Amino acid sequence: MTRVALRGIRSHLGRFLLSVLAVLLGVAFVAGTFSLRSMLSSTFTDIISSSLVGDAYLRGAQETAGATDPTTGAGRNRIPLALAEEAERVDGVRTVLPDLTGPVVVVGADGTAVISGGGAPSFAVGLHPDDPAATVVAGRAPDGADEIALESASLAASGLEVGDTTTVVVGQGLVEAEVVGEVAFGAPVAGATIVFLDVATATAAYAADGTVSTMAVYAEEGVSEAELVERLEASIDRSEVAAVTGEQLRTESEESVQEVLGFISTFLLVFAAISLFVGAFIIANTFQMVVRQRQREFAMLRAVGASPAQVFTSILVQAVVVGVLGSAAGVGAGVALVAGLRGFFASMGMELSGRIPLDGFTVLVSVLTGTLVSVVAAAVPARRAALTPPVEAMRDEVATHDRGSTVRAAAGAVLLVGGVVAVAAATQGVGDAGTVLGIGAAAVVLAVLLLAPAVVPPALGVLAAPVVATVRPLGALARGNVTRLPRRTASTASALMIGMALVGAAAVLATSTQASTRVIVENESTSDLLIQSATQAVPEEVVGQVAALDGVARADAVRVGGVAVDGDATFAVALPPGAFGTALDVRLVDGSFDSLADGAVAVQEQRAQDEDWAVGDELELVGALGREVVTIGAVIESRALGAPVVLPEDVFLTLVPTAEGSIDTVFVVATAGTDVAALREEITTVVQPYVVLSVLDNEAFADQLADQVDQVLVILYALLGLSIVIAVLGIVNTLALSIAERTREIGLLRAVGLGRLQLASVVTIESVLTAVFGTVLGVAVGVGLASTLPTVFADEGLSELAIPWGQLGVLVALAVVIGVLAALWPAVRAARMDVLDAVSYE
Repeated sequence: MTRVALRGIRSHLGRFLLSVLAVLLGVAFVAGTFSLRSMLSSTFTDIISSSLVGDAYLRGAQETAGATDPTTGAGRNRIPLALAEEAERVDGVRTVLPDLTGPVVVVGADGTAVISGGGAPSFAVGLHPDDPAATVVAGRAPDGADEIALESASLAASGLEVGDTTTVVVGQGLVEAEVVGEVAFGAPVAGATIVFLDVATATAAYAADGTVSTMAVYAEEGVSEAELVERLEASIDRSEVAAVTGEQLRTESEESVQEVLGFISTFLLVFAAISLFVGAFIIANTFQMVVRQRQREFAMLRAVGASPAQVFTSILVQAVVVGVLGSAAGVGAGVALVAGLRGFFASMGMELSGRIPLDGFTVLVSVLTGTLVSVVAAAVPARRAALTPPVEAMRDEVATHDRGSTVRAAAGAVLLVGGVVAVAAATQGVGDAGTVLGIGAAAVVLAVLLLAPAVVPPALGVLAAPVVATVRPLGALARGNVTRLPRRTASTASALMIGMALVGAAAVLATSTQASTRVIVENESTSDLLIQSATQAVPEEVVGQVAALDGVARADAVRVGGVAVDGDATFAVALPPGAFGTALDVRLVDGSFDSLADGAVAVQEQRAQDEDWAVGDELELVGALGREVVTIGAVIESRALGAPVVLPEDVFLTLVPTAEGSIDTVFVVATAGTDVAALREEITTVVQPYVVLSVLDNEAFADQLADQVDQVLVILYALLGLSIVIAVLGIVNTLALSIAERTREIGLLRAVGLGRLQLASVVTIESVLTAVFGTVLGVAVGVGLASTLPTVFADEGLSELAIPWGQLGVLVALAVVIGVLAALWPAVRAARMDVLDAVSYE
């Protein structure tokens, strides 16, 4: 039977190629995800092994903040800079190099800030003469505040050359500096912009308080890492300072990277699963139609002694071949996809590892996944073929029995009711609302898939009405063809329905997020202007310069940093107490804003409810600079200030060092009677030398936040587009197989006068009707489910429902285009059929 199965593929090769292509696309995503993750992992592992080359490290003993980063020590208490001299006196220590790192902005040759398109950081490093992690390959090391060196990739990205003069924003202000050297880092830096300063300048900028995050300790020859740590621990205050081996810190760093990459992999694999799920519809449809067309062949096999099991196995063998071929090609396509992504990232200045890993695990998982999907999708058609009575299959007209229709419809109805109830319960806050909503949404989608065959006749009767009325008699012929076998039409349209449901839901989510963001800005920001940075860090000096301008009543800096609140690591924001009621209109739930001027803190209402906090309770705050016990003075509800704890500015500065905190936004309030437009021009002139700063009004600020949502939406559309491409292949596949199945019918129509163009038009109308049906059904499901999100996630800031009718209309129009494109090849094939051959076709 294996030989019979392979002959079936060879004799009907065209029938299987689109199924192979569907598997290829889905598996390419799976293989590409694993390869991309491996490439990113190797890139960051190389960075870690190249930068953390110390034999041991000194760092804070206490975990203090939410932004833990083992490579810098952020999230731990700072340690005294003077400890370096003490550690150097320990027996077996060759040298100790404090980590002098902080944010920086360097202006490139084109006069704009050097910022990676991939969002990689820009930071400065104090270049120690003895640092083995960095090597000066051209020029020399910087010496003085007016000199810098650039990492090789950063130098190329900047367009500068050794000897050029540029502007650098470092520490508290602007510096005119000469590029005196190029420094090699030893590994791709993934798009980061790295500036090297001399030790004195870096110390003044990033360790002005006499503390650093970590120190690298290098051992004398013959001293192991473990021995070095033991000697260091014997000579330091272990309550505030911890010594760890270089291997331990490198391992922690790699684990941190793997955790982030794990999230990325999961995110991408979700879309791979969607693609394979959609591809399964194509495979199932292909085998259903092939089984229907080959029923006489199977009957003959049964008549000469083949058992149902053998027929079943022969079809599964074909599915295995489709799965293996598609998966093998998909692995290659996945590697090509990653290579393309690497080139794309490189064009944005984000250099990744030169290796594209393809290990046995990736190949095995990819091939097994594609093959399993193919076999499962073919199992039901194979069972139907095996159980079809030989006598019935050998008739001229094969009867189609769908004994499962009633059961399927009943199961769909039960799932639909259950899903709707779960969605309704989620909107009422029952249990974990997000989880309940997800379960309900999955049930609704599955119910619609099961009920789709029952919906096909009435729905397509309505959708086809305009065509039937205007394109006679072709419209009626096309409608009859797509409604004759509702299960086939539903299966074909369902693939497109899934993709369009996700696209429609994403569009509603994005538009609602934008609307919610605008409402937050309109309701809470009462400032006249805002200052923000493309690097998410406004220089401290700017706040004072703007506050000193005539016409500025207040310039309130919103500071962001990591702290631990009663032992739980989190983020906190800080701003002057006077900002409440002037720059920001925040709802006061309990307490008083005046208490913040006395050192009390404000907490968000939701966090207060979760932690059972109340006004007057004390909280222990731990930051990199120390500890503070504070009193809750106010309970607030603010979506603009997203952190759970809001600190007075002076309390924040006693906990979070400048190098580990940042000014996210500056709210500017104009004095009464000031021309805001003229003031904006003045502030723009002040911030212009800093290159990365923008001066916005509230409307422009809301537009900027909306643009960020659009950028995310573009990524989602690109990923979901793959499922739509696969769905288009499904329509092509179904039409092509349907034409083969209706060869004699087509010949008779041609014989009674139907022209080639008319026949092609019928096929095109069938395709368009199928595509529009799938799109309308999918958009209705996606929009309906997404419309509940603002109710369920109102506490997270998604408070407004906005339905993008224009975008949804574009999706329906796109369905028409999809239908036309999908019909091109099948329509041409049908039109070229020889009439006599078609009429005599058996």
